[in-house]
Amino acid sequence: MTSQAPIKVSRQEPLACSHEFSANCSDCRLNSICLPFSLESRDIEELDRIIQRGRPLQKGGHLYRQGDDFGSVYAVRSGTLKAYRMTDDGREQVTGFYFPGEIVGMDGISQSRHASSARALETSAVCEIPFSSLEKLSASMPQLQRHFFQLMSREITEDQQLITLLSKSSADARIAALLLSISMRNARRRLSATQFRLSMSRVDIGNYLGLTVETVSRVFTRLQKSEIVDVSNREIRILDEAALRQLTSGE
Repeated sequence: MTSQAPIKVSRQEPLACSHEFSANCSDCRLNSICLPFSLESRDIEELDRIIQRGRPLQKGGHLYRQGDDFGSVYAVRSGTLKAYRMTDDGREQVTGFYFPGEIVGMDGISQSRHASSARALETSAVCEIPFSSLEKLSASMPQLQRHFFQLMSREITEDQQLITLLSKSSADARIAALLLSISMRNARRRLSATQFRLSMSRVDIGNYLGLTVETVSRVFTRLQKSEIVDVSNREIRILDEAALRQLTSGE
C-alpha cells in the first residue's frame, strides 16, 4: 500500500461532499449508496468500527499502485479517483473513474495484488475498509455480503459495456455514453443529473474511450453546436438527454 493515509465515507444530504475525515457511517450522506438499505443501526456501528480514516488524498496522490499488495477496498466519500494500468510498453491506460459513494480497489481481490493504480484527480476523501475484517463481518451480515457482490457485479457489467462501446461505437457515441454514465451516477447521489463538472481532463477522457484529445474536443464542439450539451471548459450542462441517448444507440 502507499503511504497516503486512507479515509472514510459518511451519510447526509445530497450537497457538496465534505473532506471531514472524522465523520462516521451513520452520519454520512452517502451511506444509502455504499451500504445496504437493510443494515440496522447496530450493524452500521459494527461496520464503522473496522473502517479506517485518514486525511484527504491530495490531487495527483496515489491511493495504491499497480502491483501493491491488496488489503483493503475503499469507498470514495468526496472527490474523484482515476484507475489506470501501465501497459507492457510503458503507456498509461485509464480503466475507470470513481465518484463519491463508489467502491474502488476490488481489482486486487482475485490475485491479492492490485491490477491497477488509483490516483486522485482532485482533493479526495475515502474510507478504507480492510478486506479481512469485511469478510469476517459479512459472515454475520448476509445483506452486507450480498451488497458487495452486487457492487462487484456492477463493476463487471460496466467493464463489459465499455468493451462493447469501444469495439462498435463512434466517437460521438462514446462521449455521449460517458456523459450519460456521469449523469446517472450523479442522480444516484441525489445531485444534478444535467449539470456537473468533469473532474477528468480531455486527455484522460480520450485515453479511457480510445480517442485522441483532438477528437474529444471536436465531439464536445459538435454536441454544443447541436445544442445537445452546453460546454464551458469542464462545466457540462445536458440540454437534450434524449439526443444523447440516441447517439449511444447509433440511430
